[in-house]
Amino acid sequence: MDRDRKPDEGREAQSSSPAKRSMPTGAEFAGIGLQFGMTIGVFVFAGVWLDERLHSSPWFVLLGTFAGAFGGFYSIYRRVMAAQRRTGEDAP
Repeated sequence: MDRDRKPDEGREAQSSSPAKRSMPTGAEFAGIGLQFGMTIGVFVFAGVWLDERLHSSPWFVLLGTFAGAFGGFYSIYRRVMAAQRRTGEDAP
């Protein structure tokens, strides 16, 4: 009988369906731009600091810029590939 069932029992099965869990959402990728910018910013800041300490301007700033961009792109690549793998595994 349905009267004996608790109100939340049916919702658990509906909310944990594989199709809903595996679909990439905007929230999953919302922080990519911020992470990319912060990665470059941290590496540029480290490059400026090293250039001031070692009096080698602008070499470490340039190296930090390219290293930060590479790290940011690599992070984006890993996130996108992981989302595609999850979507591909759950597809019928």
